[in-house]
Amino acid sequence: MGKVIISDHPLVRSKLTQLREKTTSTKKFSELVRELSMLLAYEACMNIEVSRRTIETPLAAMLGWDLKGTIGLVPILRAGLGMVEGIRAIMPNVQVWHIWLRRDEETLQPIVCHSKLPDSSTTEACFVLDPMLATGGSAVAAIAMLKEHGVQRIKFIGLIGAPEGVDNLKTRHPDVLIHLASLDEKLDERGLIVPGLGDAGDRQFGTE
Repeated sequence: MGKVIISDHPLVRSKLTQLREKTTSTKKFSELVRELSMLLAYEACMNIEVSRRTIETPLAAMLGWDLKGTIGLVPILRAGLGMVEGIRAIMPNVQVWHIWLRRDEETLQPIVCHSKLPDSSTTEACFVLDPMLATGGSAVAAIAMLKEHGVQRIKFIGLIGAPEGVDNLKTRHPDVLIHLASLDEKLDERGLIVPGLGDAGDRQFGTE
């Protein structure tokens, strides 16, 4: 089965607490999503491949390190968009791919609306981004699309997960590493994570 990594970093815990509060403004909420995404991406990059090259410092030549290949960021629209800029701040040369999925509110199943996936041959890895791993349906569908497109190495980065969604993703894609800031208690009857933080897309874009 797939591995789940829950961050125990003090900054992640503190920022996630602020993110959850219902009084947090739209502006502050979006800032926290970006900051948390940056911190989680840092952890997700711990084992990506690097290559050596010689550089000149002001004093001497030395062997340095570069990321090997390109990282593809795949935000699941629309909530995943808010996670992109934080990661690009620390990895400016990433590619941003797009998969637009929406959840049927009756069946809770994902519906593919649009996708834009470039050539995957130079990609070292893809990070699928979605703040909430609730039922896991959207993540499962997006990762299946990436695999069909030829992507070999995929990680999922989310802020909060529910046991139901984590189990679904682990079962359907056991090779995908899952990075989260928190694993919460459960899903409610509407398919929302409890205690969660509400609807991440609405809170980011002020459409509550």
